[in-house]
Amino acid sequence: MQSRWALLEPLRARLADEQGTLSSPGATRVALCYPSPYHVGMSSLGFQTIYRELNGHRGCAAERAFLPEDVEGHRAARVPVCTVETQRPIGEFAALAFSISYELELTGLLEMLDLSGLPVRAADRADSHPIIVCGGPLTFSNPVPLAAFADLVVMGESEDLVHELCDALGAAGSKRELVERLARRPGFWAPALAPSPPPVVKADDGRLPARSQIVTPHTELRNMFLIEPERGCSRGCTYCVMRRTTNGGMRTVTPERVLELIPEGARRVGLVGAAVTDHPRIVELVRTLIDDGREVGISSLRADRLCARPELVSLLKRAGARTLTTAADGASERLRKALDRRTTSAQLLRVAELAREAGFHKLKLYLMVGLPGETEDDLAELARLSEEISPSSARGCAGGRRSGPPARAGRGSSTCSRKAAPRRGSRPSRPGAREAPSPPGSAPSPSARCGPFPPRAPRTAGCASPRWHAGPWSRPAEAATKNVSECL
Repeated sequence: MQSRWALLEPLRARLADEQGTLSSPGATRVALCYPSPYHVGMSSLGFQTIYRELNGHRGCAAERAFLPEDVEGHRAARVPVCTVETQRPIGEFAALAFSISYELELTGLLEMLDLSGLPVRAADRADSHPIIVCGGPLTFSNPVPLAAFADLVVMGESEDLVHELCDALGAAGSKRELVERLARRPGFWAPALAPSPPPVVKADDGRLPARSQIVTPHTELRNMFLIEPERGCSRGCTYCVMRRTTNGGMRTVTPERVLELIPEGARRVGLVGAAVTDHPRIVELVRTLIDDGREVGISSLRADRLCARPELVSLLKRAGARTLTTAADGASERLRKALDRRTTSAQLLRVAELAREAGFHKLKLYLMVGLPGETEDDLAELARLSEEISPSSARGCAGGRRSGPPARAGRGSSTCSRKAAPRRGSRPSRPGAREAPSPPGSAPSPSARCGPFPPRAPRTAGCASPRWHAGPWSRPAEAATKNVSECL
């Protein structure tokens, strides 16, 4: 059995490697909790944004806590979940604020409460226990599962709402009085007082963009500064929570504002959002960053936008990317039209040509297989498209140095079965980490849920690979994917 010191030593080591950690003398102490391990939670742009907002509120101080890597080791040694900043047990804080991206993370919430000696059900907790507040992407798609465990749920984009929460925590009164007071305010849901959640709330545009506070090598996005040049989406894909009907659709941030907020020392920059390539000035922004000597990653590459703005493909290659990633989603044009995801086969073939011309080593397409109404004809169309794409990609690999027959569709991912379930905790592609990052489109399934994020794809196939989204409380979420065109 490990000692308390050994279990908490990783927190101290990670803290020493961080740049941008905040410390506040506020009397109201909040433990900002993420129900997944550190390397996942610290890759969340929304989580970092709320950390900055809480510590920026006068009289409030926030410390971070994550689901331990070794849950059973903590349980055997009776070591509670502790914060990164001071290694203080989270049960000693006035409030625990959880960011939850999707349903599978509910188990992490329960584990963290149980390890800390706190009753998991809200009805079993006394007034002396910390108030449990939940928010994040899940509030956009399915907040009801939180009802049994949360005293209060923050609905939607939370940059403004967390300040109301801090004010209420600093006021005198019991936990019940605090819950009753906030339950009367827009964006707060007290499940014990109301059976149905209220609508999600939209943050003031002046709060945008969400951006990194801490840069650390111990994340999925190693030493990368993340910032959102836009939030939301102007499209209407039926499987996505962040479509044009959510919080007014896409809201853009000017390149000048984005550049102003990027630290001088940030050499790797990730532009994240639900529809980054839909930004009207995205080429200008990427070009400026690259001309400044920075590596750049983009979280959502739309095939139609790459066709309309081919310079973006060559810019990403200049930025050091080796793989170009976009999404087809449906197996056929018929299914894509049904999803209101109007990517055509011609556009995907054109992207393959652009990738070849720019000298990319690989082309990835993200797909959802098993959609309602899918037929064998749809899958046959996908196979034909893969055959057309693969040879065109192969001709351009490594500047045409590849010998032998062209890569076949699915090579490199054929071990993934159609019925395979997404693997929990799989590592996501890292924007700018020698790859052009994958597009959003699944749960988190991601992206400020308090901000943008789409839901997990229904009955997906292939290897699980998280997609990234921006906005407060957001995080990478698992989406099943399949690489249908890969040239090694």
